[in-house]
Amino acid sequence: MTGDKTKILLVDDFEMVRLMLRKSLNRLGYQEIVEAQDGKEAWDLLTRAQMANQPFGMIFCDWSMPEMTGMEVLEKCRSSKEFKNLPFVMVTAEAEQEGVVKALKAGANEYLIKPISAETLQKKIEKILKIKTNRAS
Repeated sequence: MTGDKTKILLVDDFEMVRLMLRKSLNRLGYQEIVEAQDGKEAWDLLTRAQMANQPFGMIFCDWSMPEMTGMEVLEKCRSSKEFKNLPFVMVTAEAEQEGVVKALKAGANEYLIKPISAETLQKKIEKILKIKTNRAS
């Protein structure tokens, strides 16, 4: 089991995708998971959690959403002092694969292509946490 006390933000405009990701993360041992249905709500949750000194440790964000896209959330995070190092996983549909390169160039740490397997999810999280640990030491 991978899980730890990392507080995770799941952002997707489809409730079913959030539910599937939540269940997979729960199985990996992650319990502190907050959901947002669009980028605007995600940004509000990120900033409120930061102000309350209860920051998120990782974000999984859908590419294509109303209000504010995943790319816009990513760009805001990377241009912000508070969130520039927040582990950010872009979640995208197969039809949007060309956006993966753009997201990685913009600062996404990893990406997931829907549908997402639990095994792939675990590997991506382990990779991010390993990099995060290496930076801290």
